[in-house]
Amino acid sequence: MLDQSAAKGESIAGLSGSEALRARGHEIARRLSGQNLVAGRLIAAVSGADFPVIDPATGQVIAAAARSGPEDIDAAVTQAFQASSGWSALPPRERGGYLTRCADLLALHQDDLVAILTLETGKAVRPECKPEAGLIVDVLRFFSGLGSEIKGETVPIDDESLTYTLHEPIGVVGAIIPWNVPLMLLGMKLGPALLAGNCVVVKTSEEAPFAALEVCRLMNEILPPGVLNVVSGLGAEAGDPLVRDPRVGKVTFTGSVETGQKIAAAAAPKLIPLTLELGGKSPMIVFPDIELDRAVEGTIFGMRFSRQGQSCTSTSRVYLHDEIFGDFVAAMTAGLEKLKIGDPFDEETDIGAVISKAQLDKIESYNAIAMASPEAKVTRCGKLPDDDRLSGGFWTRPTLITGIDEHSPVAREEVFGPICCLFGWNDLDSVVARANDSDYGLAACIWTNGLKEGLSLAHRLEAGIVQVNQIKTMRPGVSYGGHKLSGIGEEATLESLIQHFTKKKTIAVNLR
Repeated sequence: MLDQSAAKGESIAGLSGSEALRARGHEIARRLSGQNLVAGRLIAAVSGADFPVIDPATGQVIAAAARSGPEDIDAAVTQAFQASSGWSALPPRERGGYLTRCADLLALHQDDLVAILTLETGKAVRPECKPEAGLIVDVLRFFSGLGSEIKGETVPIDDESLTYTLHEPIGVVGAIIPWNVPLMLLGMKLGPALLAGNCVVVKTSEEAPFAALEVCRLMNEILPPGVLNVVSGLGAEAGDPLVRDPRVGKVTFTGSVETGQKIAAAAAPKLIPLTLELGGKSPMIVFPDIELDRAVEGTIFGMRFSRQGQSCTSTSRVYLHDEIFGDFVAAMTAGLEKLKIGDPFDEETDIGAVISKAQLDKIESYNAIAMASPEAKVTRCGKLPDDDRLSGGFWTRPTLITGIDEHSPVAREEVFGPICCLFGWNDLDSVVARANDSDYGLAACIWTNGLKEGLSLAHRLEAGIVQVNQIKTMRPGVSYGGHKLSGIGEEATLESLIQHFTKKKTIAVNLR
């Protein structure tokens, strides 16, 4: 664990607080380089192959991740399958006790998790990585207390029989996580899966594997061997065999629509339950009666600019009433100009780097489409870092686009970058239809001082979660899931735990 003096920002071995944290991130990456986690042990891929993991802020290789293949997946699933009988036999509250101890251990290692998360994702340490490293602790503690709630029901059929239901573990769960918020989503999958009595094989993202691996390594100091295993690798070589393995009875995935569709197709012959949290193109509708400064601040936060727009819930389609359009755009532009883009480890940084060169190229291709549109006005805000150490990194600026056709790819497709399209409106029925005219249905937001208008509109928007006068991130206890191409299934609640991580059994006993 990082020396406690680092948490206070004091020097370690002559380094400043941020540089000490960066050095600790590199140390953890080197220790985990080329490793999977199977049966509680760090081991290399059977083939010995690996692939580089890049620091988005510098473009430099920080370590290598194990390039797992079918043999590695088979070994991890075998260990999980063998451990499942013992783990599932424990009372749910006892499994909850394990999760509590895991959460306590992760809390002691917060600095380590922040260090490696910041290094491999390029996200800013203050607004993004510190909160996320704390959230996984909160998530595990939330689920750890739900053991007593995994219960069935009695069914009063008649006086001659006793009929009741049980919720039993599925067995082995495959959990595939993304790179944008790997710890938050890891917790959302591990918490319910483990508490329900399942064993888990995690497949980490190719771009950011180490923070999740470090979390699971620490948890394996508490959990019995084989209960929680981790593999890294490419989707076709590691993810596909995991989904297809006949012993995997449930897959939970967060990522792109295209990959989600491939997972659904691969799992279809087994007819197993899936949780797929996929993309979004979330609308925000702003009424003219709002408090301008508050709504602007909420819109900037809702676009997840501090995460470089790399969020499926980013409110990337903003509908502003014509009465406030000009003032709102001007205020939003001014707010974005104040944000600092730079070194992710610097506490003053508001926006870090984009995850990869490929993602940066994708973002800039959408900017190019907008700039080539004669009717569009493209405003790029902020200043790119001028630090020579960051010259090889993947940097872009927050972008506001007005005047673009709503059928443009920029306005309809998920960019997964800091590009926000703003449109005017003056007819409520029309703007509702425009907001709902999307292949996605993950999230939506409304800003209004009218309670009646806000609630009425919330019922009309086609989204899994609609927020009024706020735009908070995922929280344990609040159901999270999308409609349409945004996915199937929900996460983060007791109901999702029972519905998606257990199988229901009915028992009927003749009493005569």
